[in-house]
This record gives sequence, C-alpha cells and structure tokens, in this order.
Amino acid sequence: MSNEQVISEVVRSVLAENGLGRAAGSGLTYCTSNITLESAELLMKKVEAKAKDMGMKVVTAVADAHGNPVAVRCMDGAFMGSYDVALNKTYTAIAFQMSTEALGKLSQPGQPLYGIQYTNGGKIVIFGGGVPLKVQDAIIGAFGVSGGTAEQDTYLAHYAEEVFAQMALEN
Repeated sequence: MSNEQVISEVVRSVLAENGLGRAAGSGLTYCTSNITLESAELLMKKVEAKAKDMGMKVVTAVADAHGNPVAVRCMDGAFMGSYDVALNKTYTAIAFQMSTEALGKLSQPGQPLYGIQYTNGGKIVIFGGGVPLKVQDAIIGAFGVSGGTAEQDTYLAHYAEEVFAQMALEN
C-alpha cells in the first residue's frame, strides 16, 4: 500500500470514529449537481456585507462539489495572501467533508490527524474559515473566507452556512 493510500485509510477511519465526515458509501453523498455561479455570487455578497459590518476586508471563495473553484471575490484592501488561503479552505472542506475548524481539532499534536496539513501539496488548511455547503446530506460545494483572525473567519464561514441553508429553503 502506498503512503497516500495509508493516509487516506487513516483519514477515513478517524473521520468515521469522530462522526465528522463520512467515507464514501457511509451516508454523506455528493450531488450530481453543483452550486451555481449565481448562488455562489449571492452567498459571497451576503458574507462580504457581514464582513464589512464587522470592519473586515476579506476574500471569499466558493468551490463546486469536486473542489473546483466557482468564484473568488476580493474586497478592496483585502490581504493578497488571503486569496490562496480562501481557495484552499474550500479545497479542504471538500477533500475531508468537514469544516476546516473541525479538521484543525483533529490535527493538533497528539491527535489522530497530526501533520495532515503537510499532505495534498500543502493545500490543507487546519484553521477555521472553510465549510462544506450541503443540501440535505449532499455536498454541493464549499465556502472559504480569509482576511480576519481565525475566530472571525470561522464566524463568517458559519454565517455563510446559515445563509446558504436559508437560500436552499427559498428555492
């Protein structure tokens, strides 16, 4: 078994044990449809308005169910480095089917996924600000935000989840 296969097997096992993500075939499924550009842009605008109210300048990103970017928006004055961070948060949320905050807890020293951030070409983010976007139990995309503290980014990501859930109910 290759190193990548061993890592994948360990990740599946840890996620299943902690009830935070689901391995293929274990209940959480991917939709054949993805988040639309229109929905992504609306979601990002709503999160940006909240960030502005908080005095923040952020980068927001949305990826489809396969981790491919759908849209990225940079507020005027946002940190240049936040662009890659926001995108990588969407990748992480899709790749591990959980928030970056939850993965961060599992990747601390002494925890079962310690060091996971050094895999996947350095694209794994282990601090808050990335969340999967779901319709019922189907992941149809992911949202990432960067530009504030980990706590502020986490807050905005959870806000995005709430806004997206409301948008899904309205459609």
